[in-house]
Amino acid sequence: MQSNEKIRLVVASGNKNKLREIAEIFTDFEVCSQKQMGFDEDVEETGSTFAENALIKARAACAALGCMALADDSGLCVDELNGEPGVFSARYCGYHGSDEENRALLLKNMENIENRKAHFTCALAMVNPDGRELVVEGHTYGEILREEVGNGGFGYDCLFKSDDLGKSFGVATAEEKNRVSHRFRALQAMLKAWRGQD
Repeated sequence: MQSNEKIRLVVASGNKNKLREIAEIFTDFEVCSQKQMGFDEDVEETGSTFAENALIKARAACAALGCMALADDSGLCVDELNGEPGVFSARYCGYHGSDEENRALLLKNMENIENRKAHFTCALAMVNPDGRELVVEGHTYGEILREEVGNGGFGYDCLFKSDDLGKSFGVATAEEKNRVSHRFRALQAMLKAWRGQD
């Protein structure tokens, strides 16, 4: 870039940890949340894939604010459950917001399953007002434990034994988890894709 002026990048999220992680990787950008920019609409995720949902959110933020927007959608995919919980990871139990009930249902559905391979997927979409769109995915692989191990992290972390770390995300430090996470890998892939298009 010839100018020292950073490009504004609106993130379709209010999660402070996510915003910080993005800002640390996307140093060419001025990273801010869509709420900071005055867009606080709850966009309905009607896609059937992580990529579709990420695009829906990024397009909405870009259209509303007129600047480059980044959005993600992520979840847990279990091989023997045909990719479930998938895009329904946050509301696997039937409604949004109960990590405990989601984990309980997952354990119940896997009671007699020997192959416990699974992965977390993060899809990232970046939408530019000029019409350009980039979509990438990041993955982290492991297996579903037979009981919860650790109380760190959130969501399904305490049931997911990471292949990279050799332990549950529930006992991993935030630094360990972030180093191998699906979101970190997707962010790295997006930065590479964005820099490669010029």
